Amino acid sequence: MSAVPTWAQLVYLLCAVGFILALKGLSGPRTARTGNLIGAGAAAVAVVLPFVYLDLDHLPLIVGAIALGSLGGVLGARRVQMTQMPQMVALFNGVGGGAAALVALLELEELGHLPASVVGTFVLVATAFTVLVGSVSFAGSVITFAKLQELMTSRPVVFAGLPVAFAAALLGSVVLGWLVVDGTLLWAGVALGVMGLLVGVLLVLPVGGADVPIVISLLNAFTGLTVAAGGYVLGNVVLLVAGTLVGASGTFLTLLMARAMGRSVPNILFGALKGGSTLGAGEASDRPVRSAGPEDVAILLGYADRVIIVPGYGLAVAQAQHTLRELVELLQSRGTRVDYAIHPVAGRMPGHMNVLLAEAQVPYEQLVEMDEINGEFKHTDVVLVVGANDVVNPAARTTPSAPIYGMPILDVDQAQQVVFLKRSMRPGFAGIENELLFDPRTTLLFGDAKESLTKLLAAAKAL
Repeated sequence: MSAVPTWAQLVYLLCAVGFILALKGLSGPRTARTGNLIGAGAAAVAVVLPFVYLDLDHLPLIVGAIALGSLGGVLGARRVQMTQMPQMVALFNGVGGGAAALVALLELEELGHLPASVVGTFVLVATAFTVLVGSVSFAGSVITFAKLQELMTSRPVVFAGLPVAFAAALLGSVVLGWLVVDGTLLWAGVALGVMGLLVGVLLVLPVGGADVPIVISLLNAFTGLTVAAGGYVLGNVVLLVAGTLVGASGTFLTLLMARAMGRSVPNILFGALKGGSTLGAGEASDRPVRSAGPEDVAILLGYADRVIIVPGYGLAVAQAQHTLRELVELLQSRGTRVDYAIHPVAGRMPGHMNVLLAEAQVPYEQLVEMDEINGEFKHTDVVLVVGANDVVNPAARTTPSAPIYGMPILDVDQAQQVVFLKRSMRPGFAGIENELLFDPRTTLLFGDAKESLTKLLAAAKAL
């Protein structure tokens, strides 16, 4: 490990400051774009810097790998749909964890040629930690990607010997980690990486439904910790700071998401081994409901003084956010007060709806978080629910056996009238029926969200 010149350390420190400023910028929608640019710029400088002060071996391979990764990242990011953002986050996060594990294995091979007294026990512990947790993050992220991309079932995957296999994998990881620390053995490091892959698969397979986004956030925190540990091993301050920031922010986000869903992280992960995780989508109901056409809903909205919009994943799937904004602007021009009620976990990840609506040029002032708007529903004439289900399901308050029980929800059931825009009666991601759909105050407008909103907008203009 070559010594880092003082000037390079100062540049790394500036990059670290850039990461902190980027994270600060990402805390609000108005500054998020600037924060992203600052973070990307700092990362670019940190990547280029070793080429300046180091005499690198295998330079063509390194440049080729960077070019290939950059091309893949650009093409993937430009082609990904808004509905696929969680999958992209999961996949990119997994790549980060896997890269950290591979770097740690290469460093372990180098450390194997040095006396144990020179290496130090803590460095070997950090190396083993990076290999194990990076592998867990990679494998777990691949499984979450497959679940969200519907390459496999979103339901929990459990089998009779799962708890035993998971416990054995954890024990094997501990033993192999001890061998790495005790003997600096490369084969033990490789075996530890393989065992980490197994732990990651067994950890995420039994997680299903609405719990998957929380696991993505947790795995993101794991990746951050591996990068921080790798930074310590390599003596790289920018990796240490960046990894710590990602690990800390990912942990806080995981806890906030779990709190928003009324669930605990241990229950999501380890309760799933007993089949207790949130289930995926269930069967459509054949119970009678009250439905209406676009003209009827337009009249209902036309007579309303107060309207609240509840956006959900279905809005993102249909790419109907622009049409929805036009409808809202029409209602506002006629004196109707309209706000958007944003649930923390609406969509597939935190901020999903905020980004979707911001892309449609919806003013930030109209986006109201759950805690601020829940008291307004009882004074609301009409609530228009577009593609949401679980986040407005009263079962979270009334049904202890429901997988979403305890999850804070938007109090839509307190409004005078509720209109659901739904493609079908199929339950939401949690796989349970929403009793609000069968309430006498509820009207359903069936069809694709974009098509339904287009017809609704035309009907409203004709009034």
